[in-house]
Amino acid sequence: MTKKTIILIGFIGLKFLLQFLLLSSEYDLQRDEYLHLDQANHLTWGYLSVPPFTSWTSYIIQLLGNSILLIKFFPALYGALTIFIVWKAIEELNGNLFALILGATCVLFSALLRLNTLYQPNSFDVLSWTVLYFTLLKYIKTDNAKWLYIGAVVFAIGFLNKYNILFLLIGLFPSLLLTKHRKLFFNPNLYFAALLGFALIFPNLLWQYNNNFPVFHHLKQLAETQLVNVNRFDFLKNQLLFFIGSLLVIFASFYALLFRKSLKEYRVFFFSILFTLIAFLNFRAKDYYAIGIYPIYIAFGSVYLSEVLKEGWKRYLQPIAIAIPLLFFIPIYKVAFPNKSPEYIVQHSGCYKKMGLLRWEDGKDHLLPQDFADMLGWRELALKVDSIYLSLPNKNNTLILCDNYGQAGAINYYTKQKLNAVSFNADYINWFDLSKKYVNLIRVKEANDVNAELQETSPFFQNSILADSITNRYAREYGSTIFAFTGAKIDIRERIRDEIEQKKNYR
Repeated sequence: MTKKTIILIGFIGLKFLLQFLLLSSEYDLQRDEYLHLDQANHLTWGYLSVPPFTSWTSYIIQLLGNSILLIKFFPALYGALTIFIVWKAIEELNGNLFALILGATCVLFSALLRLNTLYQPNSFDVLSWTVLYFTLLKYIKTDNAKWLYIGAVVFAIGFLNKYNILFLLIGLFPSLLLTKHRKLFFNPNLYFAALLGFALIFPNLLWQYNNNFPVFHHLKQLAETQLVNVNRFDFLKNQLLFFIGSLLVIFASFYALLFRKSLKEYRVFFFSILFTLIAFLNFRAKDYYAIGIYPIYIAFGSVYLSEVLKEGWKRYLQPIAIAIPLLFFIPIYKVAFPNKSPEYIVQHSGCYKKMGLLRWEDGKDHLLPQDFADMLGWRELALKVDSIYLSLPNKNNTLILCDNYGQAGAINYYTKQKLNAVSFNADYINWFDLSKKYVNLIRVKEANDVNAELQETSPFFQNSILADSITNRYAREYGSTIFAFTGAKIDIRERIRDEIEQKKNYR
C-alpha cells in the first residue's frame, strides 16, 4: 500500500469519525429525514417533494434495520466519496502529495460537514456535481468518448436524486461554446450519450406527466413563498462562507484556469462557474443549492498552489496552507453543529445570537437555532401517539392525521405498532389508506387554539378529548397537541376524499 493510499484512507476515516462526533445523541432526526425514510414504504418513480433516488436508499436502510447509525452513514459516505473524487481529480492533474493533502483538507473542513449530517438529497447532489465535473475533466484530458457515456449516467442518477443538477448543464452549455471545446457539439457520441441519459430519467418524467407535473407546482410554491425573499447579495456572500477556509485555494483555481498554460485545456471550467452562478442568481436560488460547484475547483487550486509553493522559502508556506481550513473550522465547530445540549446553548446563547443563529424564519429570536429545534420533540410525539393508540377501542380502525409531514414521518418511524400516520402535507396526501372504515381519529395539531379543533371535529364523534401535547420547550413542535376522537358517527372517508381532491385541485 502506497503512502498516498494510506493518507487517503486516513482522510476517509476522519471524515466518518467527524460526522458522527458532530451529532449529540440528545437530538432526534430532522423533519425532512422522516419523510425521506417513509418513502421506502411507498416506492415509485417520483414524489411531490423529491425524485426517487432517496427512496431507494431509504429502502436499503429499511432492509438493513433502519437504525440511526445507518441513516447517518449514507450522507457521510457521499461526503467521503466527494473527497475521493477530488483526490482523483488532483491525481489526473498531476498534483503532488501536498496538493492531494491540501485538496482533501479543504473539502473535509467545509460546509459539507454540516450538509453531511443530514439524510437529505443534498449530500448526494454535491457528489453528483463533483463526479460529473470529473467526467468532463477526464474527457478533455483523454478525448475518450466513454467519458461522455459515463457522464450521461452520472447526470441521470444525479437528476433522479435532485433536479438541481440541471443548473450544471445550464452553466456548462454556454461555457463550451466560448472555448475550443465547442467541437464537442459535432461529436455524435454526445447525442447518443444524451439519449442514454434521457432513457434513464424517462420513468421519472413519465411519472411527472401522469401526475400533472407536481415539480412545477412545487417550484412555483417555492418561488412565491421562499425564493422571492432570497437576497441576491446574501446569496453571493454565503458562497464565501461555505468554503471559507478554502477561499485561497478556490480563487487560486480561477487565476490558474485563466492564465496557467498547464491548465489552459480546462478553461471551460472558469466560464462554467460564472454562468452557473448567474443562473442561480437569476432564479433566486437558495444559497446552498450551489455548494456542489466548488469541490472540483479545490482540485484545480490545490494543483496550482502546489506548483507555486514547491521551491525555496515558499515550501515553508505549505503547512500554513493546509492549516488554514482547519483554523477556520474551529470557531464554526462551536456553533454550527448540534453537538451541544439544548441547555448548554441556552446558557451560552450570546455567541449564537451574535451570529444570527437564533433568528428563525418568523424573524424572531428563539432559544435554539431553528435547525436544532427541528431535531427535537419527535420521539416524544411518537411515543405519546403510540400510547394513545393502544388505549383506544377498535384501535385497528384508527386514522392518525397530522398537520405536517414531520409529525407523520416521526410517528411512522418510532412507533412500535407500525402505524400509518398521514397528512394532507407533502407526499402523504397520496398515501391515505381509504380501503377501510375508520371509527377513531388521532389528530396531531401544531400549536394553536385547542378549542377550535374540538369544536370543528367533535360533532362527528361520540367522544373527544385532548389527550396530550409536546412538552419539550426547546422543540419547534413545542405545544403541538394530540387529540383522540372515538366512535365516528359518519364515514369520515368521504370528508378525507373531499379534502384530498381540494388540495390536488389547488395544485
